[in-house]
Amino acid sequence: MKLLSFTDETPAAALKKAQLACGEDALVFSTKEIRKKTLTTSAIYEVIVGVQDDKEPSSQTQASTPYQKNSYTNLVSTHQADKDDVVVSMSAASKQLSKIDSLSEPSVNKYESLLRKEPAEPVVKQQPSTEIAQIKKEIDKLNDNIKHVGQMVWDSGHVARGGLVVPPEFAEIYKITKDSGMSDEHLYEIMRLTLENMPRQMKESPGTVKRYFDVLLRRLIPVRMEMAPSGKKTIMLVGPTGVGKTTTLAKLAARYAYKSDKKYKVGIITMDTYRIGAVEQLLQYAKMMKLSIEAVVDPAEFKSALSSLRYCDYVLIDTAGSSHYDKEKINKIARFLKTENSTPIDTCLVLSANTKYEDLKEIYEGFATAIPIDTLIVTKLDETKYFGNTFSFVYDVKKPVAYFSTGQEVPEDLTEATSEMFVECLLDGFKAKK
Repeated sequence: MKLLSFTDETPAAALKKAQLACGEDALVFSTKEIRKKTLTTSAIYEVIVGVQDDKEPSSQTQASTPYQKNSYTNLVSTHQADKDDVVVSMSAASKQLSKIDSLSEPSVNKYESLLRKEPAEPVVKQQPSTEIAQIKKEIDKLNDNIKHVGQMVWDSGHVARGGLVVPPEFAEIYKITKDSGMSDEHLYEIMRLTLENMPRQMKESPGTVKRYFDVLLRRLIPVRMEMAPSGKKTIMLVGPTGVGKTTTLAKLAARYAYKSDKKYKVGIITMDTYRIGAVEQLLQYAKMMKLSIEAVVDPAEFKSALSSLRYCDYVLIDTAGSSHYDKEKINKIARFLKTENSTPIDTCLVLSANTKYEDLKEIYEGFATAIPIDTLIVTKLDETKYFGNTFSFVYDVKKPVAYFSTGQEVPEDLTEATSEMFVECLLDGFKAKK
């Protein structure tokens, strides 16, 4: 097989050259920009196609150049060029180029001027003709096809683990989820189930595929809705150092005491006597919100503090942050929990969204071996653009997410967790809601 390179000022023009020179049986390997547009020079795009050795290109191949042996020739030798999972056949994109080219040059120039919002005739304002509308439709289709070709080159054109082939319509959503940090195992499984179960007619549009993914991913994320307590509710926050447990506790206290429909009585217990200034920080918050607060250092004091706050609707417990490898500190928290059997305590693991998937799993396992974890709170959503790691973690442990922390402001930057918000962050990135 021979590899030929065609260049022009636009991807469409380069692809047109390739089609005219090599025919529709040629195989497209890549399309890329090789020179940026400047004030004095136009951009240059290159399309690389492959033709069988026994088929000679037409005379127009004089404008092309043989492509030297590189990663693409290695790709051909490894995967045989006739495999559908490696290359893209020259098909609809080239045919649409021919249709557009058959239209008169003045019409195309006229349409381009409309796209730039520069009237072809400054004085007389004309309505778009049927011919121009048809040109727009054909160009939109062409741009969509060229986008598919470009996306297939980077990753999805090859056979994935287990023989999974990613169609071009799935290339965009595949790249988004892979770049988000989602584990390969989960991405493969979700993609496989989608390809097997998604209705055929829904697979033809990248937009429809993305909407389908949106709905599917929402169903995979467990969340716990905030509900008014039927009686006294006690919540303990545990987790590693630096994830924002104390600030999150202050946000919860303000939310329950002032932002709910009903103003609940809230009490605070702090077990964080290790960190300098931790008790003083919570005392300041409690003073500002006029809330009762107790500091404890051993299980006996903890039991007494719970008893003294029995009149409260909510009791929030702050614990000392510790490494998930520090078994001694984690076991000490577990002893506090075992001391008080009469009061059900909801244990909430606080984690940061900008933590790697592997570290999230190790943190969870480090705490869960000694402390029963009921719910999760994910903090620092505003400090990362990638949420696939958090998605994979939650999908793995099957523990519901109760709240998202989105900044440092107390109590504004705390929101009830929803699967809609989680998936929106995963696919589009976090967007602060003002």
